[in-house]
Amino acid sequence: MRFGLMASNPLEWLLVKFNLIARPVLDTQVAGTYAHAIMAAVKVGLFDALAAGPATAEKIAASCGTHPDSTAKLLPALAASGYLRTRGDQYELSPLSRKWLVTTSPHAVNDKLMLHYYELGLMQRADEYLRSGRPLDFHTGMSDEVWDSYQRGMKCLTTGQTNMVAKAIPVPEGATDMLDIGGSHGAYSVALCRRHPSLRAVVFDLPDAVRHAAPLLAEEGMGDRVRHQAGNALTDDFGEECYDTVVIIGVAHHFSDEQNRELTAKVARALRPGGAYTIAEFPAASGGGKTQQLAALRDFYFALASESGTWSPSQMASWQRAAGLRPAKPVRLAASGGLNLQSGYKPR
Repeated sequence: MRFGLMASNPLEWLLVKFNLIARPVLDTQVAGTYAHAIMAAVKVGLFDALAAGPATAEKIAASCGTHPDSTAKLLPALAASGYLRTRGDQYELSPLSRKWLVTTSPHAVNDKLMLHYYELGLMQRADEYLRSGRPLDFHTGMSDEVWDSYQRGMKCLTTGQTNMVAKAIPVPEGATDMLDIGGSHGAYSVALCRRHPSLRAVVFDLPDAVRHAAPLLAEEGMGDRVRHQAGNALTDDFGEECYDTVVIIGVAHHFSDEQNRELTAKVARALRPGGAYTIAEFPAASGGGKTQQLAALRDFYFALASESGTWSPSQMASWQRAAGLRPAKPVRLAASGGLNLQSGYKPR
């Protein structure tokens, strides 16, 4: 998957192909304007204002509490970008915005777009990371508002894929105890426990994460089987032979190779014989081809905002092998953005 300039006619195609257009300007200013236009529309509730049906710019502005003139400038930009449709002097939702940007939709990603305000603030400091080599640390200095946005944003990204991921994660027959490292909102633990009636889960995360994610987990009504435990996965001990399965989903990129090796060793001790440790991460970029754009950009962002960036299945398997686990063949979930699942088993 790629993001970037797309020609809309033969002349534009030639301009791009023969490098006759200042593409860096379009890749930066236009892309930034594009992102912020969508984010601003979400923030003021513009798409929700159109959920009931088409409306004029004046009516939309009145519903959102925005100025009519500035709202009238934004609406054509959203229509030209496929997020709205025009009907005379009225605007209406497109299938794209109705599915993803109306808060009542089960697929809504509005919370993640609100988190982008914080994430893009980090990206504005990318030159600091390049000069120093020191990550900015996503979690340091987060306000309560950002923590809340972070938890809700992360949970909304799981919508539609929790059951798919839960189905792909190996759970030994008769398993009763699971540890979910960095699971915050608990969506994956809930899906796994619903799939395996005998299973109970501990969602282990930082104290601030637990505090802000607790209401999201409570909404699931699984308090008798899924509970939070506050702590630090890098420094706390998980016990010995306490769990049948351990998962860490979208968290390993926050840790260095050494930290992941030490963490995997602790997990191996905490697993019962026959237990499984599944590491789920988005794919690392391999090579510099154009098809690697999304993976490479994601890898750079994770490295800047956390610790190391994304990891390949072979790297994850090496941690498991060093801890005495037996790595299985990795599983790639294409429908969830290419998420890689690397499981390792503790010998019986």
